[in-house]
Amino acid sequence: MRITLVGSRHFGVATLNMLRERGIEIARVVVHDGEDRLAAAARAAGIDVVVQADPKVVPASDIAPGTDLIVTAHSHARVTQEAVATARLGGIGYHPSLLPRHRGLAAVEWTIKEGDPVAGGTVYHLAERMDAGAIAAQDWCFVKKGETARELWERALAPLGLKLLGDVVESAKANGAIPAKPQDEQFATKAPSLGPH
Repeated sequence: MRITLVGSRHFGVATLNMLRERGIEIARVVVHDGEDRLAAAARAAGIDVVVQADPKVVPASDIAPGTDLIVTAHSHARVTQEAVATARLGGIGYHPSLLPRHRGLAAVEWTIKEGDPVAGGTVYHLAERMDAGAIAAQDWCFVKKGETARELWERALAPLGLKLLGDVVESAKANGAIPAKPQDEQFATKAPSLGPH
């Protein structure tokens, strides 16, 4: 199982480490910033690093040849459908909400803002529309009273994401396929950024 990992920051590094601990081959890491900690971790591990020419888009040329699966971890770039098509099993990403609820960049913040008593995470297929692809795996957790978005992410949603991504990749390796359950559009909500970027 050869993976091209597209991501950034702490969650990208945690995903890289988790996959390597499970014996999964990371063929290449794609980052939007060559100084990102994920780029540094990949270089230290001797993994090929590609910096996106456009931070908002991952084209097919950024994907390593012979990639079985593209995995995104804390990436805000759109992986083009041409790029997804280059990988034998396509691409998956982790979104910190119970999709189709809270699609967008600020899912955890909107979970807190809306006062949701339950949060969760979803591993979904990369599709043309952001966060709208079929669901591969999903799990939930309770939200503590008074918890901030950052606290919820660090306590529950990041560890949940690592577990779900690891389980889906292991399953894909064993079965040569990834589950796909379409999202129910009638329950879709948007979670746009809440502050200036």
